[in-house]
Amino acid sequence: MFGLSYWFLPLFSGCVWLGTLLAMLGRWLAIGSPQYTSFNTNQTYPYISDIGATSWGKPLFIAGSATSVVIFDLAFISERWLRHKGRLTQNYSISEKILSGFAIAFALIGAAGLILLTIFDTVRYPRVHVSMLVVFIAAYIISAIFICAEYQRLGVRYRDQRILAASFWIKLAFIFIELALAISFGIMSNQSKYNRAAVLEWVISLIYIFYQWSFIIDFLPATRTRHKSDRYPAPVKRSDDEMAMDTEAGGNMLGGPVYTAGGTNGAAGAGHAQSAAPAYANARYAPPPSTTAGSSTNF
Repeated sequence: MFGLSYWFLPLFSGCVWLGTLLAMLGRWLAIGSPQYTSFNTNQTYPYISDIGATSWGKPLFIAGSATSVVIFDLAFISERWLRHKGRLTQNYSISEKILSGFAIAFALIGAAGLILLTIFDTVRYPRVHVSMLVVFIAAYIISAIFICAEYQRLGVRYRDQRILAASFWIKLAFIFIELALAISFGIMSNQSKYNRAAVLEWVISLIYIFYQWSFIIDFLPATRTRHKSDRYPAPVKRSDDEMAMDTEAGGNMLGGPVYTAGGTNGAAGAGHAQSAAPAYANARYAPPPSTTAGSSTNF
C-alpha cells in the first residue's frame, strides 16, 4: 500500500533541503565558527547566504538548493497530472484547474528565485541576491495561497476526503507562519539586529521543509488507485452546478449561510437530482385542497 510512489518526491525534496542546511551549518561549526567579510557589525551568527558565499559553501548551496526545488516542482506537476488521470480526486470546475496552474507557475518562479540567489551570492551580488530572496519567499507563499484556494473548493466537492481538509489547514498555517516570520526578519534586519535576523532566516528555511513534507499526505490516496478500476470517476454535473459550487464556496468563505448543496458526484448523484425534480414540481403545482364543501355561509 505504501510502496515507493509519488509521495517520495516531496519527502526526498525536503530531506535534500534539510541535509543541505545541516551540512552548511555543521561545516561552519566544525571549522571554528569563523567570521566572514560579509558579516555586519556586531554580527556573530551567520546567515545562510554568508556560508553560501564561501568557496566551500557555494557549490553545496547551489547543488542542494537546485536539487530540492526541481524535485519539489516535479511534485506540483505530478499532483496536477494525478488529478487529471483520476489517481487523486478530480477537479470539478475549470476554476480549480486554473488555481492549480497558478500554484505550479509560482512554484516555478520560487524555484528560479532560489537557484538564482545561490548563484548570485551576497558578497559579489548583494542587490541581486536580496531581490531573488524576496522572489523565492514571496512566490512560494503565493503558490501556497492558490493551493489552499483549490483545496477549499475540492473540500466542498469531496466532503468525505479528510486528507483535503488536513492538507488545507497545514498549508494555510504555513502561509501565516512564514509570512509573520518574513516580516519579523525584515524588521530585525532594518533595526540592525543581525543575529536575530540570522536566526529567523534559519527558522524560515526549516519551516519550508515541513511545507514540502505536507505534500506527502496529498499523494497518499494515489497509492490505492494504481489500477483503473480503483480510480476516482470523472465528476458529472448539471448545467447549473458551476453556479451552485461558486455560491457554496463563497458562502463558506464569508462565514454566511449556504443555500445549495453544490454539485452532484457521479451518475448516482445526477440520477438522484433528476428523480427529485418531478417531486418538487408536483408539490409546487399541486392544486390547493377544496374548501367549498365545509365552508361557512357566514364567510
